[in-house]
Amino acid sequence: MITIHEKTVRGHTRGGWLDSFHTFSFGTFQDPMRMGFGNLRVLNEDRIIPGAGFPMHDHADMDILTYVTKGQLRHEDSQGNVSVINAGEAQLMSAGDGVAHSEYNASDSESAHLLQIWLIPDHSGGVPSYAQTKVPEAGDVLLAGPATSGALLPLGSQTTVTLIRAGDGETTDLARPGADRFVHVLDGLGFAEGERLSAGDGLQIPSGETTSLDWATEGAALLFTMPAPRRRLH
Repeated sequence: MITIHEKTVRGHTRGGWLDSFHTFSFGTFQDPMRMGFGNLRVLNEDRIIPGAGFPMHDHADMDILTYVTKGQLRHEDSQGNVSVINAGEAQLMSAGDGVAHSEYNASDSESAHLLQIWLIPDHSGGVPSYAQTKVPEAGDVLLAGPATSGALLPLGSQTTVTLIRAGDGETTDLARPGADRFVHVLDGLGFAEGERLSAGDGLQIPSGETTSLDWATEGAALLFTMPAPRRRLH
């Protein structure tokens, strides 16, 4: 069945330098009903105070997609990659068989606002890789997907991540035959399944279900499209 993920029931971590909301179980927030959906395992909305951030830590067997919406984020990893991700840019770190990295707010005066997304690749191991891109400022954008999809960033799975932009009164058709879908609203106000959705809300749509998002204002959302797992025949 279609599930609404209300922003008000997300997990929340708040410390001296980090204010983070978790759509799915992460860290000290553990909910057996929110352990990810399809290839989408983590969807965190982070705000980091100037100059602070995550010290060096390890990852493996995960594609980590970061989309910065405000401020700057400085990335450094054990593969020798050092970069600054500015607002309106996205980064993909495929951890492969293991990589360590740190992420800090690159500004001494402005907070950073970003989404950090963990996607499970189809295969474990492999050589870690890094990519970064500027996101076009208008229209829908295929942000990430398999290498053959023409996406800006190459994922290690058949998942696609599309940045959807819509105008007041427009409708986003969310029908994708044979696929699980998850929508995370970034901005604006819309309605789906008779429910009001605004920034921070999510919409989980299993394969076989269809719905649409009717926009009451200009808005934007991330749409994750993932092949539905095959069902065994008995």
